[in-house]
Amino acid sequence: MDKSIKIAIIGLGYVGLPLARLFATKYPVIGFDINEDRVRTLKSGTDTTLEVDDATLQKVLVTEMNNGNGLYCTTTLNDIADCNYFIITVPTPVDKNNRPDLTPLYKSSESVGKVLKKGDIVIYESTVYPGVTEEQCVPVLERVSDLVFNVDFFAGYSPERINPGDKEHTVEKILKVTSGSTSEVGLKVDALYKSVITAGTHLAPSIKVAEAAKVIENSQRDINIAFVNELAKIFNLMGIDTQEVLTAASTKWNFLPFKPGLVGGHCIGVDPYYLAQRAQEFGYHPEIILAGRRLNDSMGEYVASQVVKLMIKKGISVNGANLLMLGITFKENCPDVRNTKIVDVVKALIEYGISVTIFDPLANVNDVKKEYNLVTTNSIPDNKFDAIVLGVSHAEFLKLNFADLQKANSLLYDVKGVLGAIADNRL
Repeated sequence: MDKSIKIAIIGLGYVGLPLARLFATKYPVIGFDINEDRVRTLKSGTDTTLEVDDATLQKVLVTEMNNGNGLYCTTTLNDIADCNYFIITVPTPVDKNNRPDLTPLYKSSESVGKVLKKGDIVIYESTVYPGVTEEQCVPVLERVSDLVFNVDFFAGYSPERINPGDKEHTVEKILKVTSGSTSEVGLKVDALYKSVITAGTHLAPSIKVAEAAKVIENSQRDINIAFVNELAKIFNLMGIDTQEVLTAASTKWNFLPFKPGLVGGHCIGVDPYYLAQRAQEFGYHPEIILAGRRLNDSMGEYVASQVVKLMIKKGISVNGANLLMLGITFKENCPDVRNTKIVDVVKALIEYGISVTIFDPLANVNDVKKEYNLVTTNSIPDNKFDAIVLGVSHAEFLKLNFADLQKANSLLYDVKGVLGAIADNRL
């Protein structure tokens, strides 16, 4: 690799920071983020997302910019002006109507455009529908920089494959799809990632192919989970344990072992809408993709209704009952609360007149309050409850003595299907 490579990572969240940390082991890296609190915390050597442990982060941090390997974090745009690779890792959410919101991509492209120089390469990692990089982002870069695409500067796309909270499948251990706006640039982008990704890379023939590959990865998982969620509803009506059915079916070598559950987060619960939106722009109305989304989005209210039915069967007065919700993040052992479907369960339970206490040792109470106007606690309550719902299977929850938290006649409902015989019921 060219010794003159200097990389800027735009966005230091769940995707950007692990990538910046990895590249910083071999290259000078400038991590840029507009969140001053985030950058201040990172500079102190702590990652509040828990994706990079403090010791690992501190090994690559540098206190000032230089041409040696290491990671320098900043909120000052001019600090990335000397970089020649710009990797954009900002989120791609949907709005309240589930339409793609490209605002973070537009703004980050404008920022990069202000410092873009001849010969530079801009790589996008954010999950998008096919065409966004070249049709939406590149024109912003051209307009702001006054440079010509594929003449003065170039682009690449390498979709992120970060699995938040997963300490086994870390960024360097997951094969990386790469692509470039020209065949020569594609080889450069591929070589850059190949220099740090031990699992290897796959060079796609075009940026659009790489974009499409990423968006269908999560759409496929969403549809498969929707299928088993529908099975859970059917088997529940029949009085059959869904987990036992799946265990039996999994004895066949080619059965896919998906489990029912709440589908939230910023990937699986969002990306199918990007693909659906793009399909509709071409005059095709996707049926399976949107049907899967509708079913998965309905699961929060379904879980709440099942909890209430079981409470009634146990003779527990629903109106005014005290319920403990264990977990508010979108997945286990991860502090990320973006697009968490536990919120749907909580709000539905509150509508039934239930008083809900939310305990999550990982979630930031201020983030939950700001995002959902819900009060949470990081400390285990010292009172007993009429019902307990295990919504997220944090490792800490699996060590709890549930009897200490339950009243004499109480309900323990297991959304994640991990508690076994001690739960009264599970999804």
